[in-house]
Amino acid sequence: MSIYQKFCTEQMDGQGNLQKLRLQFPDNFNFGYDVVDVIADEMPDKKAIVWCNTENKEYVFTFSDVKRYSNQMANVLKKAGISKGDRVMLVLKRHYEYWFAAVALHKLGAVMIPATHMLTEGDYIYRIKASEVKAIICTAQDDVPIKIKTALKNMDKQLQLWCVQDDVPGFKNLTKMMEQADKEFMRIETQASDPMIIYFTSGTTGYPKGVVHDYTYPLAHIVTAKYWQHAEDNGLHFTVAETGWAKASWGKIYGQWLVGSAVMVYDFDNFDPKQLTAVINRYGVTSFCAPPTVYRYLVRKGIPDMPSLKHASTAGEMLAPEVFRKFTERTGLPLCEGYGQTETTLLMANFNGAEAVEGSMGKISPFYDIELRSKDGRPVPVGEIGEVVIVPPKNGKQPGVFTAYLDNQEQYRYVWRGGVYHTGDAAYRDENGYYWFHGRFDDIIKTGGFRVGPYEVENVLMEHPAVVECSVIGVPDKLRGQAIKAVIVPGKGYIPTKELELEIKEFCNRKLAEYKWIRMVEFVEEMPKTISGKIQKSAQRSQELLAAE
Repeated sequence: MSIYQKFCTEQMDGQGNLQKLRLQFPDNFNFGYDVVDVIADEMPDKKAIVWCNTENKEYVFTFSDVKRYSNQMANVLKKAGISKGDRVMLVLKRHYEYWFAAVALHKLGAVMIPATHMLTEGDYIYRIKASEVKAIICTAQDDVPIKIKTALKNMDKQLQLWCVQDDVPGFKNLTKMMEQADKEFMRIETQASDPMIIYFTSGTTGYPKGVVHDYTYPLAHIVTAKYWQHAEDNGLHFTVAETGWAKASWGKIYGQWLVGSAVMVYDFDNFDPKQLTAVINRYGVTSFCAPPTVYRYLVRKGIPDMPSLKHASTAGEMLAPEVFRKFTERTGLPLCEGYGQTETTLLMANFNGAEAVEGSMGKISPFYDIELRSKDGRPVPVGEIGEVVIVPPKNGKQPGVFTAYLDNQEQYRYVWRGGVYHTGDAAYRDENGYYWFHGRFDDIIKTGGFRVGPYEVENVLMEHPAVVECSVIGVPDKLRGQAIKAVIVPGKGYIPTKELELEIKEFCNRKLAEYKWIRMVEFVEEMPKTISGKIQKSAQRSQELLAAE
């Protein structure tokens, strides 16, 4: 019996397909104690992490290793004054210390804030101010410590600072310190309803929002891992994601460990399809999940035999039918798309027991009650586009859905208007019960598996003296799904030229994290606007689609 079965009841149909899943957990459920430590005590040699990097270093960590190292790290943090409710930022790329730190913070009752190493100094300033973090644990690579120290200097702020693996001036070496710490850690009582993790996610207006999940969040990923990704007991699951993004929670720790699967971690910087498939074959990966961008590269570069691989899944952006077909033809494995948000767990997917349909998000997760509704709140019929909304159970509490936007109750109430959670995503249902993504009701750009809010890029664009007015949109791109395009009204005295375009792109991209880089620029005399003066991004996107036809 896998440990996940202690925390849920599964209702199956006659063919063994999941119809409904309901959670059951104690009021003080804590993933660190009640999952990691229990597995470690019952099956100490069970594999938890298989880790390697581009320098051919490799480690295999068992659950007893994770228990011990997370206890040691928790003791270091506790001694330094980190306690229940404190917020700690993790910028750890794919370093194995991330898994020890995550479990340690859960055990402490501290709130984990994962962040990508691609953040700029300005990004750090915003996140540190918004979340009031007490400490940061980071990689020593990619100038991350320098950016953090510069950000703190500009804020005149002091924090607890740790690096892993290497000695860095101004940072304590957490990897070394934990080796000397006590291997036992007394349980600290937490509540399932306590905040556990905060992810910053891009919005269409303003800076990224802090999305707060509680301690039930890991359990809501049981469906993600078992019924969509096909992670299996004693298997090896590989999700391509950096730990700063919510996709890491979807595929690199919670659901996978709950169903008894180890996670494959490949610590790399630059994506190389050959290296990726070599890792899959070298370690015998059984299930694989990656954004469509990765599959597009694999299809372009050629897919080798991967005999150990039993299942492949994808999410994060639209998957081109051509990529689906070519991957399936080459491997015999259908690409099972899934859909969800940072604010939720998996909402829809091509689940086992049903044929995967190319281009479709699949069917509704048995964990949620989901409807498509029109703008006036009525359910829409088959074939009609509606907004994806989550209808909570009668008690009003839906596990797996975030519990708050950080310090923004107004926005939280808005997305929960009418008693349902509004995803902002538009879709339609076909006559066979499959759902098809139609687009965002807002203007979020999904590029290369990342979410980018136009405001974040427009804010930097407006710093350039040649830019009087601007609008940032996502346009179709074969490799990235969408590419970021800036539409600009130039100022008086500035002539639209290739040189000016290059100057603006270089000016902005130096200040933006790489995943937010502007790829295209168009100069216009005026913007399409509503009667109230708002720029009509939908009209700009429609023009792009017409131009592409």
